[in-house]
Amino acid sequence: MKIEITKTMPEAFTEAWPGEYTYFSHFEHAAVVPEVLCMITTRKENDAPNAAFHSGIQFFGNSNGYYAIVANQSQSSHTYHNILREKEFCINFLSGKYYEACRKTIEENHENNDEIVAGGFSSIPSKTIASPQISEAFLTYECKMVFCHDLTGDAQHVLFIGEVQRAVLEEHYLKARHMCGENGFMYNIPGTQHALTGKREKTAMAVLDCKTLYEVRQLQND
Repeated sequence: MKIEITKTMPEAFTEAWPGEYTYFSHFEHAAVVPEVLCMITTRKENDAPNAAFHSGIQFFGNSNGYYAIVANQSQSSHTYHNILREKEFCINFLSGKYYEACRKTIEENHENNDEIVAGGFSSIPSKTIASPQISEAFLTYECKMVFCHDLTGDAQHVLFIGEVQRAVLEEHYLKARHMCGENGFMYNIPGTQHALTGKREKTAMAVLDCKTLYEVRQLQND
């Protein structure tokens, strides 16, 4: 049986905390799409390193440029203000074994904190921007902001687009099997909520399980 979800929130839905479905769309929990997790690093106004555990990012480009599309950035966050001020940011991908360390940076987000150190990580300088990188990341993109847009028009969520200036990656990461499992990408699985019963599952972190590699042939337009 397929369930239809519309722009009207299902009657069976209840909020896990007051204002949840004002700040987030009910679609996020009613029709879940897993999202890759990353750490966005910037500099605060006092130059202290800032680290934000984030989901909701895509990449696209061609020979004219390669772009990081960063959605769902809160306008109340340090990251939002840092990117607007400095016009740059780093995107760091860490393996699943660092999940709890990434979560710790959420708790240690005071103005004067070095949030990279607070998570138990070490930082290294970037070459094209001033924002630091996380040394433990297996893949990092240095980006310069080219676009910012208030997605919902109510000063809550922002879409940033940054042009990638430089990538740094572990050599072994180039093999698909290394992108999977505890040493590869981690994904955010928002807690699903059943539209008919209202039953909610817990939010989870997941990793890829790459058992079989298939050759994908690009289809040519007629």
